[in-house]
Amino acid sequence: MDNKFCVDCGEPIKSTDEICPSCGCRQIFKPQNDYDIATKILLPVGRSGLAISAGYAGLFALLIFPAPLALLLGILAFYDLKKNPQKGGRGRMLFGLITGGIGTLILALLYIGQI
Repeated sequence: MDNKFCVDCGEPIKSTDEICPSCGCRQIFKPQNDYDIATKILLPVGRSGLAISAGYAGLFALLIFPAPLALLLGILAFYDLKKNPQKGGRGRMLFGLITGGIGTLILALLYIGQI
């Protein structure tokens, strides 16, 4: 069983103990990755950095020229999230892929001269 330490006296206790057997202090353990909803909305905690980059590049891809970068970052974020399923950021990754793909297609058509 995983041992933890009392938040008050520092004595080792079982991870299932709600009260320290040494000092009687009530134990409050908060999981490290359990962020409240406000923190998740305001800060990119627990998200893939590549997914965040893909999302921002997707915003700039609406200007067409950085679209290939958004597409590339979206692809890299896809593989990063596949390797690390505990990370978040799938929405930003999809946004980067979609806007980057559309922008890259428009840019390619402009370059070829079809539009």
